Formats: sequence, C-alpha cells, structure tokens
Amino acid sequence: MVAGPIERASNLLPQIEKPRVFKKPWFNEGLIQILVGLFRKIVIADTIGAYVDLVYGDIELYNSTTILLATFLYAFQIYYDFSGYSDIAIGTAKLLGFKFHQNFNIPYFSKSLTEFWRKWHMSLSYWLRDYLYISLGGNRKGIVITYRNLLLTMLLGGLWHGSSWNFIIWGAIHGIVLSIEKFLKSKGYLDKVKSIGFLGYPITFCVVLVSWVFFRAQDLHSASLAISKIFQFNLGAPYIGDINVMASSIFVLAIGIIFDLYLFNKKINLEEFGSKFTGVKLAVIAAVIITLINLFYSSSNNFIYFQF
Repeated sequence: MVAGPIERASNLLPQIEKPRVFKKPWFNEGLIQILVGLFRKIVIADTIGAYVDLVYGDIELYNSTTILLATFLYAFQIYYDFSGYSDIAIGTAKLLGFKFHQNFNIPYFSKSLTEFWRKWHMSLSYWLRDYLYISLGGNRKGIVITYRNLLLTMLLGGLWHGSSWNFIIWGAIHGIVLSIEKFLKSKGYLDKVKSIGFLGYPITFCVVLVSWVFFRAQDLHSASLAISKIFQFNLGAPYIGDINVMASSIFVLAIGIIFDLYLFNKKINLEEFGSKFTGVKLAVIAAVIITLINLFYSSSNNFIYFQF
C-alpha cells in the first residue's frame, strides 16, 4: 500500500467489498509473477548489490571505470529490487483474488524520459501526474507554467523519497529533461529525428544513469565526487573484487535483461505471462526459476524502497 503499487480506492475498495472466487488464469499468472519477482529481487538485485554497496561505500578509493560500473549495476539493482517487490505483491494479490495495477513495464527500454516515467513506478507516476502536475495547472496555463509545473512535480517527487539535496537534485534532473523534451516536441524537432529514433534508448538510459548517482550516493559530497570522477574519464581496469561474485552477477543480470528483452519484443506484460502456459509447461517454467533461485541465491537484503 505504501511502496506500491499504490492502488486507487476506486480500484481496490470494490474488490474488497465483493466476494472473491478462484480463477485458474489468475493463479497461473500470480504464481509465475511471484517466482519472477523472487528471482529479480533475491538473485539479481541482491547479488549485484554487494558490489554496488562496496564501491559507493567509499567513492574516493575507485577510478572512473569502477564508479561507472557500480552505477550501471545500481540502475539494475534498484530496478530489479523494486520491480521484484512489485511482482511479488501483484502476484500474491492475484492468488488471493485481487487485481492490482501494473507498476513496471520494462522502463529501460524507453526512447525518452517521458516514456520512462510512463513505465517506471507507474502507480507513483500517475499519482504525481493527477495530484500534483494537473492540480498545479498541468499544461493549461501556458508553456512557461507547464515547465514550472513539471519541475515542481519532479522536485516534490524527489522530496517524497527523502529530505536531502541528493533527492532534490535527482528530481531536478528529471524535471529539467522532461521540460526540454516537451519543448522539443512542441517545436516539432523530435519529428525530424525519427529516422534515428533508436538513439533515444541510450540517451535516455544515460540521463537516468547520471541521476541515479545522486539517488544512491550517501550524501551530496559523495555524489559530487562520483560525478566529477566519472567525467574526469580516468579510465582503467575496474575493481572487480571477488571474481566468482562478479561472474555470478553478470550471469544473473544477463538472464534478467534477456527475459526483459523477450517481453519487450513480444509485447507481453509479465502480469499476463503465466496465463499463456498450462499444466506441464507451467510446472517446467516454475521448476527452472526455482532451480535458478537455489543455485544463485546467497543472501537477502531489505527492499530498497522500504526506506522511503
């Protein structure tokens, strides 16, 4: 209820008030989503999180390449940690007869930051849109006020995570880039670059990656140091640490990304993935996921979003 999916009363209360019945497709969908969520959280997120915590624990010790690698891994740590939690929540709800809204839709496959926020923590994005952006006036009071509303919405979204300069800067980065995208779209500039629209994917990911530095760093000094070291381009061999842990991290992350790429290419939502299989196929998929969890599970940490 607090971390998400943040369900509207109009969706949740009617489901509470009416009797619930067993639905086999919901059971299949819920079971697979819980298992995928567990794999995302306790295998991918927690495995790569050990390296991220080590590097971000003392930024001064590491070169640009190491900090870039840790930031890259953190982007997927927080994604798989929070989407994994959401998967477990949504899947469990389905087993109990409740249908929650989708909360993540493969956000790193986004051509713009606007698209990213339609796919990342979707229930919070809609809440910010409806109760802050639209309440402030949205885009109904001129272009300057629209930019102001976007920036204020994202600044307040940053403050929602915690009262620190890091979160304010994180929100400001997103607000400024969202405003730039809206300006470019209003002038028709984005239509002129549709032929190279694929460049939107890496550009958007890089913007999100830079903003994650402020989200993950312990304080503003650590974030500033990380950013300065990254843009010094003092490239060299990254610190690897335990080679077995790093190898496991790369392997499980590759599994997660390949699965996301499959869902993206097939235009399938994870929430409906389990209903496509029955009987033996469902049992085999569940057995494979459980086997992978047992092979690569090492330790479990608290959910990242439970601190906000």
